[in-house]
Amino acid sequence: MPRFAANLSLLYPELDFLARFEAAAKDGFKAVEFLFPYAFASHEIAARLTGNGLQQVLFNAPPGDWDVGERGLACLPDRDAQFRAGVDAALDYAAALNCPRVHVMAGLRPAHGAHEMHDATYISRMRWAAAQAAQRGVDLMIEPINTRDMPLYYLNRQEQAHAVLDAVDAPNLKVQMDLYHCQIVEGDLAMKLRRYLPTGRIGHIQIAGVPERHEPDRGEVNYPYLFALLDELGYSGWIGCEYRPARSQQAGGTSAGLGWVKPYL
Repeated sequence: MPRFAANLSLLYPELDFLARFEAAAKDGFKAVEFLFPYAFASHEIAARLTGNGLQQVLFNAPPGDWDVGERGLACLPDRDAQFRAGVDAALDYAAALNCPRVHVMAGLRPAHGAHEMHDATYISRMRWAAAQAAQRGVDLMIEPINTRDMPLYYLNRQEQAHAVLDAVDAPNLKVQMDLYHCQIVEGDLAMKLRRYLPTGRIGHIQIAGVPERHEPDRGEVNYPYLFALLDELGYSGWIGCEYRPARSQQAGGTSAGLGWVKPYL
């Protein structure tokens, strides 16, 4: 049976962030993920996790200046000190939250020009980061993201991400396979799962309806079929519910749109 984690950056937008932990627990979730914890002290978040019987399963390392459009630093040649400081901060939060995995965003490529320096920088940075994380017992995630939602993002395709894993050659570096992004860029989701899950290199899966990124029971993807396939393939990890609730401003808020997941919770 699939195990689902509520993404608290997107779910329950009708509530303040720290109130979302209790809401997720009341709806039956046993685990949560979110984008960034750094606006809050780690002990504040840890108290919400403990108080609501929740497990933290994923969050992102600092992405640079998100508000001005930065989406990670790992491939940017001139940001080494800031990248390393961000990885260190993320690992400190992972320890405080007992979180076993951290997503490191790659960053944006320049629109024009050669990318060889970005390629070399990215591999070198991820090799260093994976070594730091291994010392703390943490897995690092890299995630292909579609170019419609995030133009110029460095990683876009599953094959590209697995080539990075080959180049870095660190057992604790894994792919965060978001089926929403994968459907937009590549499609053929069932065959992608059959190809990559048996490798043991998929560290986390995320879902959302396509194309609007609403509840998974909306849109073109047959998620019940894919959930059954994940069971068939022996996937025992978490599935992050990283979608924007279409019903969040209606009576019942996010909870009113969770009918699709109730049979699994």
